[in-house]
Amino acid sequence: MHPRNVWQAMTRPGYLSSWWPWRSAGYLVSGVVTGFLVLVAVVLLAVVGGVLAIVLVGLPLLVALALAGLPVARVERLRLRLVDPEAVPDPHRAPVVPGLRPWLAVRLRERATWREFGYTLLFGGLLWPVDALVVAAALFVPVSLVATPLLMTTGGDGQEVKVLKQWTVADWPTAFGCLLGGLVLLALGAYLLGVAAGARAGLTRLLIAARDVELGQRVVELTRSRVRLVDAFEAERRRIERDLHDGAQQRLVALSVTLGLARLDAPPGPFAEQLARAQGEAGKALAELRELIHGIHPQVLADYGLQAAVADAADRTAVPVDVTFVVPGRLPRAVESAAYFVVCEALANVDRHSGASRAEVGGGHRDGRLYVTVRDDGRGGADAGGGSGLTGLADRVSVLDGRLSLSSPPGGPTLLRVEVPCELSRSTDRARRSA
Repeated sequence: MHPRNVWQAMTRPGYLSSWWPWRSAGYLVSGVVTGFLVLVAVVLLAVVGGVLAIVLVGLPLLVALALAGLPVARVERLRLRLVDPEAVPDPHRAPVVPGLRPWLAVRLRERATWREFGYTLLFGGLLWPVDALVVAAALFVPVSLVATPLLMTTGGDGQEVKVLKQWTVADWPTAFGCLLGGLVLLALGAYLLGVAAGARAGLTRLLIAARDVELGQRVVELTRSRVRLVDAFEAERRRIERDLHDGAQQRLVALSVTLGLARLDAPPGPFAEQLARAQGEAGKALAELRELIHGIHPQVLADYGLQAAVADAADRTAVPVDVTFVVPGRLPRAVESAAYFVVCEALANVDRHSGASRAEVGGGHRDGRLYVTVRDDGRGGADAGGGSGLTGLADRVSVLDGRLSLSSPPGGPTLLRVEVPCELSRSTDRARRSA
């Protein structure tokens, strides 16, 4: 339970009539039972494993002792749900290779394993006795006082009874005074249980939850996996482009040629006209397929690099485009692909929406970063999230640790800027040094 949850629950008027005192008591009582069992298990594993380690039989027991924190932490994460609705994430990562040995190797190298082992020792040696003291102070003493009249009736024949084995109550006014005092202490004990359970749960969460360093490692691994997905996506795009280029496109070309030859051999008439229409449709399908292939992954980008592909995209734009973009070599494929499609989408938006009379594509590679800018003199007012198609490209650039920014005030001009950290290929570096 986070401290804020503790104070929020305890400051509410209905705290004493809610489930929180009972859940806090259940959490602490279960901690006493679990902690005692953990102490017994740790002592047995340590003693038996240490004695038998001389003949190597106890080594597995010592390994089991080192891994004892795993089941204890799992039980603690389940017990936390009694007082803390927010689940504690498991800090352990799954082994890449299945099997017992890879699993042991991963677990024994993780910091979380040893942190949980330290928590297990602390739990078995110190925390559960503290839980027992809190439960005794908050429940046992008040309940004993509340039960004084009942004990005096059943066990003292209405004459006298010993309360907590410490003092004797010999008259009924004192007995009912103990009853009232016990009720007051029981109410105070409910708050004590809430505070103790909150502090105990906060300490447990601090010790067995994932630390910032491990979360940072997971973020790094997540970023790497996103980059690998982008690379796999680019490879799949190139494969589809190659299959269409070498397969379907060649078949359409052969079909168009065959229809043309059949048209030459056919006598004039309706049949020749049908062959002409069929050849025309095949030509249109071939043109659409070529455009589709170019949109999937242009061959000029794969063969000649980003600078040539940007120049080709500018030539195919209806609005005149000045190209001042210069890159002295090849860049990583993912960077080239992302930058190229950003330029294509930006120029397509210039064609469709800007009303510009002229555009410019500039940028280059310097200081280990690729810069791409697309500017037009249109009406402005563009919105990256308004269906312009740049949102997905911005996500794609962010995977490469890059940034995409758009400036488009009403009345123009519109400026799109992309910045991606990357390095030129080694072959390019060698060529530049030799030159």
